[in-house]
Amino acid sequence: MTYARGSAGRSGETNARRAPGTPCWVSLMVHGPAATHDFYGALFGWEFRPGPQQLGPYARALLDGQGVAGIGQLPPDRQLPIAWTPYFASDDVDRTAETVRLCGGTIGVGPLDAGEAGRLALGSDPSGAVFGIWEAAAHLGTAVTGVPGAPAWNELTTYEAAGVAKFYETVFGFELGPGVSADVDYVTLCLDGRPVAGLHGVGTALPRDRGPHWVTYFEVADADESLGRLVGLGGHVLRPAQDTPYGRVAMVADPEGARFALLHSER
Repeated sequence: MTYARGSAGRSGETNARRAPGTPCWVSLMVHGPAATHDFYGALFGWEFRPGPQQLGPYARALLDGQGVAGIGQLPPDRQLPIAWTPYFASDDVDRTAETVRLCGGTIGVGPLDAGEAGRLALGSDPSGAVFGIWEAAAHLGTAVTGVPGAPAWNELTTYEAAGVAKFYETVFGFELGPGVSADVDYVTLCLDGRPVAGLHGVGTALPRDRGPHWVTYFEVADADESLGRLVGLGGHVLRPAQDTPYGRVAMVADPEGARFALLHSER
């Protein structure tokens, strides 16, 4: 069940520079990008444009010419979990990376320049969940929200929400919103009172083969139809579509194992 709220209901282009902490991009590194392009192209209607060149074999996914996500290729000698990674906006990626280290996280990649697009770093929080930091230049991030095929929400699945929430609060300046109920370990991350992401503590129910990880929810026009299409394309159903207070949701994985969610949000 998703507890996503707030960001999934907005629509239209978002071409302004993001406030620090705003989820602004999602990226996926895989072993076979060509097959992955075919999968997501058929599922979400994405087209692909190469670049930035500084990131190696990397392409931006486009909806009607607007960038919504990125897919790159893992080096053949790197056996890392295949996972969608959210990027949070920063005005100074070097300073944010240093704050990550001071707060008990780690920086695994960067900070480094991505040509004229901007500057980035990849880090992990104290529980091990990987996230990105993006200092925008020419590339401001996801250009459209609230339409089928666009990211709608990012949610961290972790052992315990409250402890790791302090990390994200300090690093990115989030306000910590109330949980959804007394019996659910959930913290909402807010900016200026607006929910932008969530942290869900699941304790021992966390998958042993995955560890704490972020999950991206992608908007779809029909969750059940998209679920059937996903299976036909070689994807996997982790949790069938079900109704929630925020829309109909299915938890799935692509052919390389990257977990994500299909969300038909309530309007």
